[in-house]
Order: sequence, then structure tokens, then C-alpha cells
Amino acid sequence: MKPHVPGAPEELSDLPYAHLLQPHEGGRGLEVEARYDTVHFDRLDFEDDDAAGASFLECAITDSSLTGVGLRRARLNDVWLAGDRFVGTQLAESGWQDVVAGSCVLAGVEAFGAVLRRVVFRRCKFDSVNLRAAELHDVVFEDCVLRDVDLGGAKLNGVSFPGSALERIRLGKAVLKRTDLRGATVLDLAEGYESLRGAVIDTGQLMELAPALALTLGITVKDR
Repeated sequence: MKPHVPGAPEELSDLPYAHLLQPHEGGRGLEVEARYDTVHFDRLDFEDDDAAGASFLECAITDSSLTGVGLRRARLNDVWLAGDRFVGTQLAESGWQDVVAGSCVLAGVEAFGAVLRRVVFRRCKFDSVNLRAAELHDVVFEDCVLRDVDLGGAKLNGVSFPGSALERIRLGKAVLKRTDLRGATVLDLAEGYESLRGAVIDTGQLMELAPALALTLGITVKDR
């Protein structure tokens, strides 16, 4: 499937730094405030490592598992993620820029206060991910499933969801600008209907949301 984001790479070989990647030494875990530059983490399992403040520059992480890994305040710049599993991973206050993630699973991830800029998620599954007070700028969720994702108090600017299912999403006190929900296949909010101000939806979505929007606005709908 072609990406909705022009210029976003589709394969690892499309990366301009692909020829520079060096394999990570499999016996070594991730380290606090370490700097990883042009490193390829492939088919590795990390569990309960503390890598707070680590930075990843022009790296690739493929078919790997990060379970209970601490990556608080980590920085990911020009990073390629593919087929990875993030379970109980700590990504609070992390920074993501120019990241492409494909076919990844994020479950029970703490990413509150994270800042994401120019990030593309393709065919990813998000389950019980905490993105409270996060900032998302020019982020695309393409053909993804977002279930029980908490975006309370988050700021979304230039975010879109083509082909994605949003199930039981929390948007309480979130601020949306240039947020395009028209391509979402499912749009189900657990809370935060009032935060849809600033979003773009289609007519069909409006009809589905109308009862909840009326309730939120205190409108009584009663036929004679």
C-alpha cells in the first residue's frame, strides 16, 4: 500500500542512511543517556532495561521487543521502526521527529508529555496507550487501530487518521487544530466530545456523533 504521506519511506532500503547502519551488539542492553547513531537493532529482545535520556539518531529498530524498557525523555530522530512490540514501555516526555513506524504494537505504553513531529504510523496497533498532555504535530495514523488511547489534555496539530479505527478514545481537554478525522473507519470517543472543536469530520461521522454531541451541548432532542 502506498503511503498517504508524500516522500515517507516504505522500505528500510529507502532510508538515506540505510547503507551506514551497523548492527547492535546483541549481548548489550540499552543504557541510560547512551547515544546510538546509525545503529540497527534487529530481532532483539530488551526487557526492563533503563535507557532514560538515550538518543537514537538515524537508527532502525526491526522485529524487536521492548518490554518494560525505560525510555523516559529519550530522543528519536530519523528513526525507522518495523514489526516491533512495545509492551509496558516507558516513553514519557520522549521526543520523536521524522519517525516512521510500521506494523508495530504498543500496549500499556506510558507516553504522557511526549512530543511527536512529522511521525507516520502505518498498520500499528495501540492498546491502552497513555498520551496525556502529549503534543502531536503533523502526525499520520494510517490503517491503524487505536483502542483505549488517552489523549486527555493533548495538543493535536495537523494530525490525520486515514483508514484507522478509533475505539474508546479519551479527548478530555484536548486541543485540536487541523485535525482530520474524515478517513477514520471508526470514531468512538469515551469522553471529550467538546474537544472536537478544530477537527474536520465528514457528514456520516456527524450523523453518528450527533446524539453524543447533543448530550454534551445540553440539547434535548424530542420528536412530537
